[in-house]
Amino acid sequence: MGRLKRGHLIEAAIFVGIVAIFYAYSFEFNQTIEIYIFGATAWPRVVLLLLLLAALGNLYHQYRHGSESQGGILGAAAQQDGESLMADKTALLRMVFVLLTPFVFAFLLRPVGIYFSAPFFIALVMIMFGERRWKAILIMTAIIYVTFIGLFLVVLNAPLPQGNISPFYDFSAWMLKMNTQLRGLW
Repeated sequence: MGRLKRGHLIEAAIFVGIVAIFYAYSFEFNQTIEIYIFGATAWPRVVLLLLLLAALGNLYHQYRHGSESQGGILGAAAQQDGESLMADKTALLRMVFVLLTPFVFAFLLRPVGIYFSAPFFIALVMIMFGERRWKAILIMTAIIYVTFIGLFLVVLNAPLPQGNISPFYDFSAWMLKMNTQLRGLW
């Protein structure tokens, strides 16, 4: 079994189980869509396939390399010194913030909308993961945001939450107006 331990197999089994459950659930909303040839379940199933590949890739990596510590991972230095990751209060606090941030983001989608809040969320996540170079944060935020908006507005033509509070809604309406004008040029 190489360097696999029981915990590695349990972790892989959990992720494969999640994939199986959500794949089975995807048949509940499997219907054709006029404007999209692959149907309503295509993208959820692609995401599930990617999750399955990541879980199997992680299992293979653990089979080849075991649990040896990797440089650059949050808390790896503390674990090498024999300390528990949870004992480091800064790392624990950072982990809590990283886990709570998507929930705060999701909560703010209705009043603020995704068009305005997404760049702040992207930058905040990068800062929480330890990036401190402002130029890199701004450049990567812009690249990710433009790719995200381009994918959902231009390629998929999918509606996104616009928000319902005045300045945020106005920004979202402006983004949609620009998208409509861009589509008119084609």
